[in-house]
Amino acid sequence: MLHHVEIYVSSLKKTTEFWGWFLSELGYERFQEWNAGISYKYQDTYLVFVQTEERFMDVPYHRCRTGLNHLAFHAKSKAQVDEITLKLKEKEIPVLYEDKHPYAAGQDYYALFFEDPDRIKVELVAP
Repeated sequence: MLHHVEIYVSSLKKTTEFWGWFLSELGYERFQEWNAGISYKYQDTYLVFVQTEERFMDVPYHRCRTGLNHLAFHAKSKAQVDEITLKLKEKEIPVLYEDKHPYAAGQDYYALFFEDPDRIKVELVAP
């Protein structure tokens, strides 16, 4: 069982706005908050976002470099994937692989792909 994941971010404000609404849609709740970070918890697992110090901001994140590629979350249903897709569009957050959405990963895999403010890929997978 995964205990937690901690991610350093370039803008805690943008990250909190982005992840706050998305994680609440999935049932996560704010767990901890301090000047340089915030966490969201679902059952026994939580995600932590921490503001990157200015001295480490010179090399931006890219998911194709060594390290984290993406985070994938369980959706409750295909309908939830569709609802989140509409909300992303309302927020003007681009859907990745939109020409193949929601089957970008194959005909038997109903999912949504998008990016957070630091371009970390996020996946929402229907059961």
